[in-house]
Amino acid sequence: MEKILIVDDELNMQLVLKAMLQKEGYEILTASDGLEALKILKANQVAVVVTDLKMPRLDGMGLLEKIQDIYPAIPVIMITAHGTVSTAVEAIKKGALDYIMKPFEQDDLKNIIHKAVLTRRLNEGEVFPGSDLDRTGIIGSGEVIERLLDSIRKVAATTTTVLITGETGTGKELVANAIHRNSPRRANPFIKINCAAISENLLESELFGYEKGAFTGALSTKPGRFELADRGTLFLDEVGELPLDMQVKLLRVIQDYEFERVGGLKTIKVDVRLLAATNRNLLQEVKSGRFREDLFYRLNVFPIHLYPLRERREDIPALADYILARFNRKLDKNIRSIDEGVMALFMKYDWPGNIRELENILERLALVSSGDTIRLEDLPPDFAAGQGAAHGAPNGAGLAETERPFKEVIRDRMEDVERQMIESTLEECEGNVTKAAKKLGMSRKGLQLKMIKYDLRKKEGFN
Repeated sequence: MEKILIVDDELNMQLVLKAMLQKEGYEILTASDGLEALKILKANQVAVVVTDLKMPRLDGMGLLEKIQDIYPAIPVIMITAHGTVSTAVEAIKKGALDYIMKPFEQDDLKNIIHKAVLTRRLNEGEVFPGSDLDRTGIIGSGEVIERLLDSIRKVAATTTTVLITGETGTGKELVANAIHRNSPRRANPFIKINCAAISENLLESELFGYEKGAFTGALSTKPGRFELADRGTLFLDEVGELPLDMQVKLLRVIQDYEFERVGGLKTIKVDVRLLAATNRNLLQEVKSGRFREDLFYRLNVFPIHLYPLRERREDIPALADYILARFNRKLDKNIRSIDEGVMALFMKYDWPGNIRELENILERLALVSSGDTIRLEDLPPDFAAGQGAAHGAPNGAGLAETERPFKEVIRDRMEDVERQMIESTLEECEGNVTKAAKKLGMSRKGLQLKMIKYDLRKKEGFN
């Protein structure tokens, strides 16, 4: 069950929202102000925050700023009263996913919550941690990262449309952020929308806004993302998911940078820098008739391709350190290092989920680790299984790895790494078992048992 945090100082509003959303299958947490909400966020894995604007101690805008800083992957939805639309729009410019006005239709809130949950699932953990360029969060020093930073330098100062491509989890949103932060528009809004997280019938109103009375439930005028991004940057994530009819409407806006709200007659002109991203091969989508060729060439003016993590393994140690530092702050941990054996496995693993997968595994390891070092025994079984599938393990039984049970392959590989670590540590300690055990974080008795298991006691000098 996804956890939704409702933050409102009115008990009646808490109860109404809680009852409504529990019927939709969500687990509901409640807080009366921003400070209480932050305590709940620290202790729970929350999918979405729904917050009122006006509250004592820490209001909705202050809470939004804190969440953006500490929990940037959590979408925030603002609840506003009549007459505070301008404040709500300002909240969206500062990073809120959406807002809804009181009184509101239940279906409207349910749709916004559903969109927020999908956005969290699709975007969670989007980490691409790599000179005067603001490269916040871009970690790495290899050739791949240097080429990426050079591309950002070249295109950031222009108004050129950029198409960012790459597998899921490679950090497309982070690169879009970097382009905006290094552009002349950096002081203006950076508005993003995930095209895969919004149902087809809501996309037009999300992009272009709507007028009061345009459809059932349109109780007031609402600006769309293009309008909110005026004089700033609009980031269309997963643009390859747009339906064909919406592609036609988007093409017109890109050509003229003018549009009408849904149900409106007035033409609105905007000055927007457009960035788009996709994990699809859009040229292949064009050939198959699922993406318009004219729109593709409008978007693909300056292409930036992000390579998967398996093609830039040299950056894995730096990425891991960066991510662990974040989780130390988030989880109140003090993990200082990653065991050499663990890092050896990290360097060999293919990371099909890319940096997002690396972040997820490190969060799990940070949670289960009891010391200041992440060790082999902390690794979860499913990660070890992935290792076996990708790289195999010594086949002591004489069978090909694909013919042996997964668990046997993984066990053999882990034992091989463990044996090598123990042997090298004993050699470093000149055979002193007590010193080696301390260095390995084991008891002397435990190390002796491992030495018996791996037939290391016969090694001359190990005592």
